[in-house]
Amino acid sequence: MSLRLSTVILPVHRWNEGGRDQWLRAEELGFHTAYTYDHLAWRTFRDGPWFGAVPTLTAAATVTERLRLGTLVTSPNFRHPVTLAKELISLDDISGGRITLGIGAGGNGFDATTLLKGDEEPWTPRERADRFGEFVPLLDRLLTEDAVTYEGTFYSAREARNIPGCAQRPRLPFAVAATGPRGLRLAARHGQAWVTTGDPKLYESGTPEESREAIRGQVDKLGKACAEAGRDVAELDKILLTGFTPDRNGPLASLDAFVDFAGRHQELGFTELAVHWPIPGSDFAADQSVFEQIATEAVAQLG
Repeated sequence: MSLRLSTVILPVHRWNEGGRDQWLRAEELGFHTAYTYDHLAWRTFRDGPWFGAVPTLTAAATVTERLRLGTLVTSPNFRHPVTLAKELISLDDISGGRITLGIGAGGNGFDATTLLKGDEEPWTPRERADRFGEFVPLLDRLLTEDAVTYEGTFYSAREARNIPGCAQRPRLPFAVAATGPRGLRLAARHGQAWVTTGDPKLYESGTPEESREAIRGQVDKLGKACAEAGRDVAELDKILLTGFTPDRNGPLASLDAFVDFAGRHQELGFTELAVHWPIPGSDFAADQSVFEQIATEAVAQLG
């Protein structure tokens, strides 16, 4: 399968002050999908503009025609399956069936603490995994069934109506971000794609070679999870969200550097790479002209 190239547009610009133009340009450049992060605030961008993912994607859907759109990723940190399902069905309808839901267990950043009361503690990694394990199957049902009643440990739904359902059938695709065994099982059972950023332990002091070997191990574990679920791992797209491996933004330094990086990961089985739209003065700073050259020329060189 040929490699697809997608981008991640952080929601840091007012729509009429550059935001709209980025999504239009993403379509013009031929990206497969343009994703955005679904956070309340994120890292070094916390004290600057940061807009909501669903309204941003809705606006993007109304000004584009071919470009797929999605989150990378949405999490249970501040989302409930019932309300999220209603928004996703509406968004899929507005876009004409161009939405992909990137979904993960969430981290311990601002999303995990903003809604806490008093001396409440953020969920532990195990608690996040527990919720994620209930969140994904319930969301799957909500997006495929007209009416859902469910009583779980963390979530409930009482005759939740979701008519007419997604424009995409049986529902919009899930791209499940996971590296641990429980998350990989969810990807195998419910995902149309799997997402990784690599091994975060290698980001600071690892080498690109060590990173690729760690990712190879993740791909192998995904294959085992799919086998246990009675599913062919080849059915799942495999997405690498770039910028979080030891290479960092090095692959965006030149067309040749990117083609080399992409080719090495294509050999590991990846079908899609997502690169961040350049943001000057940030961790995602890159030359815009080189970025656009990569967008228009890299895939053809990979064959």
